[in-house]
Amino acid sequence: MFGEIKGLNEECGVFGIWGHADAATLTYYGLHSLQHRGQEGTGIVTTDRERLNLHKGLGLVNDVYGADDLKALDGNAAIGHVRYATAGGGGYENVQPLLFRSQNGGLALAHNGNLVNANALKHQLEGQGSIFQTTSDTEVVAHLIKRSGYLNLREKVKNALTMVKGAYAFLLMTENEMMVALDPNGLRPLSLGRLGEGYVVASETCAFDLIGAEYIRDVQPGELLTINDEGIESDRFSSPMPRAICSMEYIYFSRPDSNIENINVHTSRKNLGKKLGKEAPIEADIVTGVPDSSISAAIGYAEESGIPYEMGLIKNRYVGRTFIQPSQELREQGVKMKLAPVRGVVEGKRVVIVDDSIVRGTTSRRIVKMLREAGAKEVHVRISAPPIISPCYYGIDTSNSGELIAAKMSVDEMCDEIGADTLSFLSIDGMTDAIGRDDESSSCGQCLGCFTGSYPTEIYPDTVHPYEKV
Repeated sequence: MFGEIKGLNEECGVFGIWGHADAATLTYYGLHSLQHRGQEGTGIVTTDRERLNLHKGLGLVNDVYGADDLKALDGNAAIGHVRYATAGGGGYENVQPLLFRSQNGGLALAHNGNLVNANALKHQLEGQGSIFQTTSDTEVVAHLIKRSGYLNLREKVKNALTMVKGAYAFLLMTENEMMVALDPNGLRPLSLGRLGEGYVVASETCAFDLIGAEYIRDVQPGELLTINDEGIESDRFSSPMPRAICSMEYIYFSRPDSNIENINVHTSRKNLGKKLGKEAPIEADIVTGVPDSSISAAIGYAEESGIPYEMGLIKNRYVGRTFIQPSQELREQGVKMKLAPVRGVVEGKRVVIVDDSIVRGTTSRRIVKMLREAGAKEVHVRISAPPIISPCYYGIDTSNSGELIAAKMSVDEMCDEIGADTLSFLSIDGMTDAIGRDDESSSCGQCLGCFTGSYPTEIYPDTVHPYEKV
């Protein structure tokens, strides 16, 4: 897809609000701030205390909701979702929140992440008579809840969550309450805020800033929050486990103005660039970053190295998305449409280009080529993360192992492949130190699965990688 040139895609973002008269409109704005986490589809469910009301569609937030659509979503509580569809996982039926109706009332679910045992659970549930309407792993949780022998909804949800494994930030809503759950390892970000007398939850704190909500805290791993007109209650469905939040949230996915566990994303990226400058110095004339996620790291590298930062690449923000199957040739053209070198800045210069990852190598090769065509004398590539050698099973499309260039080549071979003069990656220790999640001020660490091949949860033999979903 021309709109995604990096080869890395977050699967989705969630937003929920309880206790505000403008719930649907505020959810629209919240989802707009989370648009970077998913552009394939979006949905909002509200409750008017008698019925759950749904509006969803394929496309961007601005395209899916009109003024009349939001007016029709009655109620003072809502949950919403933006989605990136992994390969084969698109379609209207998979757009969330998923809404289920029964004689006992409605149930809406929105989910960020990926369940590593979803395939096994689906086979088990189908054997017991369940019929699935979507290919989304989120639907598995709805079936587990409905089939639970407990009478109380909270106990049903807790029971269902003990059976699913992997990464998940869940929002669940009925006519009378909203429940919020984070997986025991805390692999995905999820924050709790306050707006007037109501409560807000979101994948990123930037959503709070947009609507004027006050950040309270991050939802804890294994925690289940129940929010209704009586207030908020915290419970646990799992004993505490070492936190393993996805490192790529800090490196690439989250917005720079978001905070995750009180760590600002821009600051962490700048620190990554500074650490990279210490580990991989080079003589050069200018430093530039690949817009937008690598700008902060490039500024950090420039500060550490003393080499001036310049805007050597610009991003065309008016390239429309296309749903043409992204062949290698189209990926090459997509990079050229999305990025352009600033000839007056790079011509005749030794350029350090800072990026946050190399996945297939396509983007890096094209950027190096563009800089040389614009007259760059030397091109030195610096990556503010370690090499990605393994796929992610927790909701990020990092491609399969066969397409990961670092899984097949040494750093020197990759350097030759992308046509750079030199290539260096940040070390794993340098990354964890720069982000600051393993020092005394932080109680939890990072998931390093895509860098090491060692995952914080069991990966089942029939685990479906997000890239391979059908």
